[in-house]
Amino acid sequence: MRSPDSRERVRLSDIADEAGVSVATISKVLNGHGDISPATRARIEGLLTARGYVRRSQRERPPGGLIELVFHEFEASWSMEIIAGVQEVAKEQGLAVVVTESGGAHSLGEQWIEGVLRRRPAGIVLVASAVLARQRARLAARGIPSVVVDSAGDPPADVPSVGSANWAGGLAATRHLLELGHRRIAAITGPSDMLCSFARLDGYRSAMATAGLDVDPLWVRFGTFHVDFGRDAAREILALPDRPTAVFAGNDLQALGVYDAARERGLRVPEDLSVVGYDDIAPARWVSPALTTVHQPLRRMGVEAARMLLDPSARTAAGGVARVELATHLVVRASTAPPREG
Repeated sequence: MRSPDSRERVRLSDIADEAGVSVATISKVLNGHGDISPATRARIEGLLTARGYVRRSQRERPPGGLIELVFHEFEASWSMEIIAGVQEVAKEQGLAVVVTESGGAHSLGEQWIEGVLRRRPAGIVLVASAVLARQRARLAARGIPSVVVDSAGDPPADVPSVGSANWAGGLAATRHLLELGHRRIAAITGPSDMLCSFARLDGYRSAMATAGLDVDPLWVRFGTFHVDFGRDAAREILALPDRPTAVFAGNDLQALGVYDAARERGLRVPEDLSVVGYDDIAPARWVSPALTTVHQPLRRMGVEAARMLLDPSARTAAGGVARVELATHLVVRASTAPPREG
């Protein structure tokens, strides 16, 4: 293994010779110019990483710069909590925060990576988003670390992550409804390509199975984490001949949609229908009746991700990169009550 001193002695001319290109081409790659073929860029960046090349400007750069915060989808109440957590740490370190939205895509395009390389952030926090392997190689060649928050799927083996106990949250929400006496409990969850959607639903299924109850497939709906989908899914569920007496929604916005659907059918919450949400965003406290929900520590997730990003030692754990899972807990308010029937 090279020592830190030997890593710093690696010269651009050596890498250029090995790659079979000019020093000017190496410089273009380092400076994020787009007029290099993908194959040449990948070969050069692989050599830069393998040889441990560190630019002098990177070695001597004083503290400062920014944190790049990337959202799969920006939703004001939910996103602002994570932003506040990242901003808290950034402010402590004298950093700014740049917020980007990937427009619903879980992976990020080449235009985004080019912009990041030009901005040269201290690091990147990816919320329900991911960078491709070739993009991670480009970031690594520049010494730009990344951390994933609430990963859409299993995070890459070499990328640290921060999440919350989604399965336990789904279990707690459903057990609360069971303890109140509900037996016909529906579940609305998020997109079928997101890990948290399945984890929350698996918690619900586990609670129902433990209580010896079957789950009617018609009681379960996958969709978006938006009010409109919660409303549409609840309309279908509440129109069933033997409708559920309670709904566990995959997030608070879906739960607000359930409220709307219940009102349309002349049902009262919680007298005729109990509703539990997930996240504990501010509107959950303001809506009437106040929403029983699972508190997900969104702000703390942002804090932990930013700290992990800026502290190399925090990004590693025994046997590999760090995987942090924060606890969730149920917040009981006024949207749940025993069912009318016995």
